[in-house]
Formats: sequence, structure tokens, C-alpha cells
Amino acid sequence: MLAYIRKLGRKTADRGATAVEYGLMVAAIAAVIVGLVFGIGTLIQGAFQDTCADLKTGRAGGTGAAANCTP
Repeated sequence: MLAYIRKLGRKTADRGATAVEYGLMVAAIAAVIVGLVFGIGTLIQGAFQDTCADLKTGRAGGTGAAANCTP
């Protein structure tokens, strides 16, 4: 009987450990996604600022719409 109770205790402990491991994996994946979003956002913002600056200096040609460009 004691062996059966010990066996049940081990199964419950394993389930708890598995849940914690899955939680850590989800947190790590979320951190990677947040890092990528911020990194890509910075790159896109820089590209828009460069384009806006080119329009204002007249290096990119265009129709004069740079007056509405606010970096």
C-alpha cells in the first residue's frame, strides 16, 4: 500500500514539473517575440525617417508631399 501511495506522489510531482517547464517555454517564446517586435519596429521607424529626410532634401524626387512628412 505504501508503494502505491509513493507511486501516486511521484506522478503528481512529475505533472507539476511538466507544467512549470511548459510555462517556462511559453515565457521564453513570448520574450523572443517581444524582442523581435521591438527590433523590427526600430528598423521600420528608421526606414521611414530616412525616407522622410530624403523627401525633405529633394534627393528622392517626388511630388512635393514632403511638407506633410513628420519624423
